[in-house]
Amino acid sequence: MDSYHIWGGKPLSGELAVSAAKNAVLPILAATAMIPGETIIENCPELSDVHNMCEILSHLGCRITREGALLQVDAKGLFRCSIPEAMMKRMRSSVFLAGPLLSRCGRAELCAPGGCAIGSRPTDLHVQGLSALSAEISQQQGRLLCRAGQLLGAEVFLSYPSVGATENILMAAVSAKGETVIRNAAREPEIVDLQNFLNACGADIRGAGTEEIRIKGGRRLSPVRYRVMGDRIEGGTYLMAAAATGGSLRLRGISPQWIAAELSVLRRMGCRIEEGAQEVFLQAPSRLRSPGEVTAQPWPGFATDLQSPLLSLCASAEGTSTITDAVFERRFQCARQLALMGADIEVLDRTAVVRGVPMLRGSRVCAQDLRGGAALMIAALAAEGKTIVENICHIDRGYGKFDIALQTLGAHIERRSADGRKTAGVSEEQTTKKEA
Repeated sequence: MDSYHIWGGKPLSGELAVSAAKNAVLPILAATAMIPGETIIENCPELSDVHNMCEILSHLGCRITREGALLQVDAKGLFRCSIPEAMMKRMRSSVFLAGPLLSRCGRAELCAPGGCAIGSRPTDLHVQGLSALSAEISQQQGRLLCRAGQLLGAEVFLSYPSVGATENILMAAVSAKGETVIRNAAREPEIVDLQNFLNACGADIRGAGTEEIRIKGGRRLSPVRYRVMGDRIEGGTYLMAAAATGGSLRLRGISPQWIAAELSVLRRMGCRIEEGAQEVFLQAPSRLRSPGEVTAQPWPGFATDLQSPLLSLCASAEGTSTITDAVFERRFQCARQLALMGADIEVLDRTAVVRGVPMLRGSRVCAQDLRGGAALMIAALAAEGKTIVENICHIDRGYGKFDIALQTLGAHIERRSADGRKTAGVSEEQTTKKEA
């Protein structure tokens, strides 16, 4: 298994353009299953999660081709509606296919999805929402069996603004007869991007980005060429890496309003930030200071996906910080690994109290989830000496060619295979280079 070798203590500086958003491209790829014809996704990132979604689509009968950053999905020949357990377990986002398969085939057979073990991530809101659209859903031997003769529009109230449930219900509602209203919907920018994609294909969806989304179902969908929004989580990670190392970064391809809460926290930590239409510039101080109390919560609050990277910033910031995650209960798994680098972190349930130390030190650490892995990378870049980050398959799920991007900013980083050979970017078996 590959690992990252990082020699820290060097300020990062330069310019970067963010990739297409992982959390936007995955539901959009799932939605292509509803569209007979050749859909082209531009600027598609090379992530293991994208590769896994493409493998599932290929299994269902879609034809997948990739040329550089262009990914083409031809769903004309889709003929299966059942996803094997092994494929489902590789990623959380496989559950997004329930809505599209019900729309296209009238049935879907899935099992509990995989992904990072960061806390309870039940599918009950997905089931309740799809059931409200007249789908019949049962569980047999750990598998979820979904059937629908005709999906019917309905009013769906979500007891919690779940991003995944909102997107799954929205996709199913596109083919439902009549109008569907999703209340207390999640408002994340990636849901707006899914709406924009489906509307470009011929759907009639309004309200994404607000608490109420209205979908007029029954419209015929046609394939399009679509450019996915920039990745605000990837962008936030790079900004935090620059901040942790006392550097500067001009980040392109991202709207500052997507990360307004995160930029506010970075300003509190002493960073100078300038905002443009689709770019952000950050200049870090010589040493960060504590942001005080920060709570991760649904958008437009501070992103839960950036809570672990923030932990690394606070670990060497002046003062004591209190970070709470109101979304997932196991977001602080990286705290023990950061402690190996000298961090002083006390975890109490969903809250971490971080007492900043003058300098982290290099160590051998292990990524246990995607964003926790990113946190270890940030800590390593800021630390004194050499750090080895192992188990980076988790990091590959959300950051394509992470080492190459960091090298352009001046980082001393190498990706090595288990036998010590230098490699680069996502491993060859994790990318869709040709027709699958």
